[in-house]
Amino acid sequence: MTDQAVDVGGPAEAQSGRFFGRQRELRSLRADIERAGLDTISGRKAPRARVLLIAGRPGSGRTALAEELAREVAADYPDGVLRARLTEPGGRRVPMERVARELLDSLGIASPPGAGEDELTWMVREALTVRRMLLLLDDAGDAEQVDPLLPDNPDCLAVAVAEGPLTGISDVRPCTLGGMDSKSAIELLGTFTGSVRITVDPQAAESIAEECGGLPTALVLVGGWLAARPRASVAHVAKRLRALPDEGEQPKVGRPLARAFRLVYESLPSPAAGMLRMLSLAPGGIADGHTASALVGCSVQSAEATLGDLADLGFLRSAGDYYELPGALLPLARTLMRAHDRPADVQLGRARMLERTVRQLHSCRAITEPDGSPARRKLAGLPRELRFSTAPAAAEWLAIRLPALLASARIAVEDGGLDTLARRLVAALVRALAAHRGTEDAAPELYGLHQLVLGVAERRGLHREQAAALLNLADLDVSTGRTEEALARYRAALDAGRAANDPYATGRAMESVGGAYQELEDWQRAADWYGRALAERQARGEWADGARLYGRLGAVHTYAGRYGEALRNWRAAVSGYRRLGDLPSRARALSEVARVQEYAGRPEDSLHTCHEAVELARQTGDARLQAALQLRLADTLGRLGDPTAARLHRAMAERLLGPEGTEGSTYEIRSASAED
Repeated sequence: MTDQAVDVGGPAEAQSGRFFGRQRELRSLRADIERAGLDTISGRKAPRARVLLIAGRPGSGRTALAEELAREVAADYPDGVLRARLTEPGGRRVPMERVARELLDSLGIASPPGAGEDELTWMVREALTVRRMLLLLDDAGDAEQVDPLLPDNPDCLAVAVAEGPLTGISDVRPCTLGGMDSKSAIELLGTFTGSVRITVDPQAAESIAEECGGLPTALVLVGGWLAARPRASVAHVAKRLRALPDEGEQPKVGRPLARAFRLVYESLPSPAAGMLRMLSLAPGGIADGHTASALVGCSVQSAEATLGDLADLGFLRSAGDYYELPGALLPLARTLMRAHDRPADVQLGRARMLERTVRQLHSCRAITEPDGSPARRKLAGLPRELRFSTAPAAAEWLAIRLPALLASARIAVEDGGLDTLARRLVAALVRALAAHRGTEDAAPELYGLHQLVLGVAERRGLHREQAAALLNLADLDVSTGRTEEALARYRAALDAGRAANDPYATGRAMESVGGAYQELEDWQRAADWYGRALAERQARGEWADGARLYGRLGAVHTYAGRYGEALRNWRAAVSGYRRLGDLPSRARALSEVARVQEYAGRPEDSLHTCHEAVELARQTGDARLQAALQLRLADTLGRLGDPTAARLHRAMAERLLGPEGTEGSTYEIRSASAED
């Protein structure tokens, strides 16, 4: 997850490694940690984690203070600091389900795909009950975002960063931030200007601190402007700030930051100003050379140079190989974009950004393919800046960018005007995640992406894609035990497949409905749906799928104890595999015939069929299949009262597996329940 703070004091602090001012607030916060709570005073043990609130407007350095507090008290919380951002830059709330998943990922706990926020927040709280951690919740909108994450563990500490109070959470210790004190503000400004320019005119420096309202973000912008103009005097900047008129209906408390932003923005060359405005479109405020070049239509090299210049001026914060637009500045940049850029240009920039992201994701996936494959040949034709040198480098890029990529997909779908690009983006992201992390590990992210595809498909009436998304979501529901939900989705997929006249989706949905009923142990309905799917496959001449479905029917009838029906279907499966020349599948199907014969009280027939299956397996040359069938034969002989022959076949299975093989390494051939 991304644990970078939004409203830090600015690049000056990051560059110097120092924290400016706020010593009184730090002392107060540390004292609040030690101070007894209301429950302790009343003689009761505190039921939950202590909550400290750092309240202040964006740009006040509230997150920087929270991070400094976390650094100072980290030793008291040996299990570490857990971070979450509750509001995206620009004011959009982060869904609680996503917050909880990111916290669980940080704790190394797998979260079930498709789980609701109640289940996921419970998992977070449960995990924290056995840990001593500091939970830093940044940009909280209200108590409803904080309360579900608070663990029932007084050994944990929660530090919430918000703009206002957290009404509804008991015993919250608030620390309200205004501007920095004059001395600290001037000290921060001096990291840009040097001490001489401050010493020459200390009153002008105080005036700048006052005009900036003591806000670190505003001071960083003015400081960056001064650093870029070593001949400009501090007094000149103070005069220019005072002369700037207030803009529109800007709230009084927000004017210092808005005026500092305007001072520096108006000094930008036109290309840099345009890029800054368009960066407000970057998902999560995260941008690199590729994103910026696509948004404004310039080269990557030119974009990277401009991004560096904007970072030097304090508009951006460097975060390794990419930049972040601070949340306090994003609304100002977005307002300028709406005022100066034509809607058509904005939409074009967004489309170019999505297209570039799709190409990067294709490259990210292609690097995992073998040398000489079509994907690798296509990768070689891409521009050098879009290619990854190694698969680990691509995986690292995907991991770092994943929050922004998911946000990009979500925003593209919600936009509604770029649905074709949105669908391509989601498809490319699904393939990249599957290639680098595997479908099982990436299941939580894939679930959300399939939901996005479903939304676009329903909006556009794309029945084929709707069916595919529903099938994928239902499969993930089944994997996490939500069979009833899966059944409803499989039925909806069947309707969508019929509307699209898609035989694959229709047949797949029918079979999956049968599988869901089988999971629910409704054997009659399972057999009915498997039968429908079988008829569909046979009508289209899909004999391999038909043989497989005969086997699924045989398994369901076995579960239900209808051994006559089970034998008929398993024998039909054997006949189907014989026509197809599929020896391994035919051997497995014969093994199931033997199982049903044994259940039906025909042990001699079962033994004869087992021998036939073993002989077929020998013809395949598959040692593991032969070993599994030898073990099945040994079990049958044991139940027939011939332990000597049973030991012989068991030893034969061990020889087939070799010196490193064990009985557990063979694959079991069975379709009956585990209780059988």
